[in-house]
Amino acid sequence: MPEITIQASDGSGSFGAYLAMPKQVPAGAVVMIQEIFGVNHAMRSLCDWVADMGFIAICPDLFWRIEPGVDITDATKAEWDRAFDLMNRFDQKKGIEDLKATLAAARVLPGCNGKAGTMGFCLGGRLAFMMATESDADCNISYYGVGIEGLLDGKDRIHKPLLLHVAEKDRFVPEAARDAMQAALGGMGGVALHVYPGVDHAFARMGGHSWDGRAATIANGRSAELLTATLG
Repeated sequence: MPEITIQASDGSGSFGAYLAMPKQVPAGAVVMIQEIFGVNHAMRSLCDWVADMGFIAICPDLFWRIEPGVDITDATKAEWDRAFDLMNRFDQKKGIEDLKATLAAARVLPGCNGKAGTMGFCLGGRLAFMMATESDADCNISYYGVGIEGLLDGKDRIHKPLLLHVAEKDRFVPEAARDAMQAALGGMGGVALHVYPGVDHAFARMGGHSWDGRAATIANGRSAELLTATLG
């Protein structure tokens, strides 16, 4: 599969990233942020979709410090158990460092117009919110990010467009957490939070246990509009 190598900013080594290129360049770049299942078929397919929309898509292996090359699904309990173990051992601060390194690398890729944003799912949705508060990404998109209610004290550091897709019936994001997000972020300039009624976590993962075609199509359309407006 197409892959590039990125040097970690702390000098501890390097990590791989899946790369999907659009048909035409120059183009903006989107750093795709993985779920807890690694850079798997679902993430590679999402990268290909973003490239098909006309953007460079790059998905770094964020679990490389624990186990490089993780590629699992949500099909079995054993895989879920392994995924949660990886998530629990994952150093999010180091993950943000690696995402910033990926963002910087994306901006200077041949064919990039110098603009780059992020789009994350699940754990990646949380990290996309953190990138909105801790990086200079040109835009950030969060799909059903987990634990964002605990990060809301950083909202005043959000200076670029942020789009959040939230599932009404998310088993990992209780109603109280959703209410806290809406109360803190509602009305903020440049921030849009959309709640999708009746759907569960991972509603936009095609072929996944909670796929919902209508909600996914609406959410993905909103994402496409933001990427086009901010990345060119």
